[in-house]
Amino acid sequence: MVDSFEALIGTRFEGDINALCWARQLSGDFQEIVDQLHAGDGISTIEEDDLLALPLSAAGSVARDVLLADQALLRNQGLAPILDCITGYLRDDAAGAIPTDVYSFHVDSATVLADTYLCTYIGRPSEGLANAAAIRRADVAETRAQVLATYGGADDAGFEAYLSEHCYDLHYALRPGAVPYSFGLGNLWRIAIACPGSPVQPCIHRAPLTLPGDVTRLLLIS
Repeated sequence: MVDSFEALIGTRFEGDINALCWARQLSGDFQEIVDQLHAGDGISTIEEDDLLALPLSAAGSVARDVLLADQALLRNQGLAPILDCITGYLRDDAAGAIPTDVYSFHVDSATVLADTYLCTYIGRPSEGLANAAAIRRADVAETRAQVLATYGGADDAGFEAYLSEHCYDLHYALRPGAVPYSFGLGNLWRIAIACPGSPVQPCIHRAPLTLPGDVTRLLLIS
């Protein structure tokens, strides 16, 4: 846990720490923002001009200022934040033994040293999972055997490359007794990802399951 944006971006990942949370209690009416945007099903990316064009109450304007300020903070660090209205994500119905959609516990990956930043303002927040509480799905004996049968070859370097090619190596299952933790609302997170030069294990996380009647999620991610 950190108490400022400067600490969020300046604190090094080390040891068992692969996620940093700037915990915040935000003011403003984010529900009004969502209602005014009239986003469609799935994922709708909200541009800055879209926010500025909204006719908002005083509380809605406070929420808009928060959204714009957070994006400015990240852009000033050379990042490219995206604000999304989300009613649900596509499910991976064809993955077989290992689902690869964002509802599955997974780690982000990159070919260069990088982190992921995210904040849920309204709606169900993301969930995290301690590394010790998870096992790679491809390392579960029964699951590995199923994927190996689909691969049709030996359990060797070629199979590991196959797992990577299909992103199967990035997805995790809970160990018995494991309990996920919530990223909460309004908190700005920086999490480690699988990339060259990272000093820690990547942070395991997932998007929240979407249930009928859920409030539309407003998510900042970079």
